[in-house]
Amino acid sequence: MKVTTVIPRAYIKLRIFATLIDYSIYGIFYFGYIYAFDESTRPDNMTVTGLMALPIFLVWFLYFVVIEALNGTPGHDICKLKVVTSGGAKITIIDALKRRICDPIDIMMYGIPAIICISKTEKHQRIGDLLANTLVVKASDITVTEVIF
Repeated sequence: MKVTTVIPRAYIKLRIFATLIDYSIYGIFYFGYIYAFDESTRPDNMTVTGLMALPIFLVWFLYFVVIEALNGTPGHDICKLKVVTSGGAKITIIDALKRRICDPIDIMMYGIPAIICISKTEKHQRIGDLLANTLVVKASDITVTEVIF
């Protein structure tokens, strides 16, 4: 029988850097898409509405939920971080969605709620991690021990 132990650490700087990388990649797509498919007649007010706005949300879902559940986002990969369940298992798409639902709270407040939660919680979880019961760790924080009876 294998027993997985996860010893989470805060990694606040790495997590901020990973988030900046991920949202920069998404931001490039977002602003490029809005620029390419602008429906407004005024140059200072770019808008995309209706079905043309759907790809913005689909790409967000694919990038932040599906890719994170499958393998981790590029920001996490670059920073050598991975998201796991509190038991050390791979997260599901539902877990990833629960984590990311809380992103607007963190982003609109410049990450302050996330930093406070990471600093003050025992397992160094932000609001989305608390909701999804997930941890952001490095591979070295996970140990698998085989127990023989």
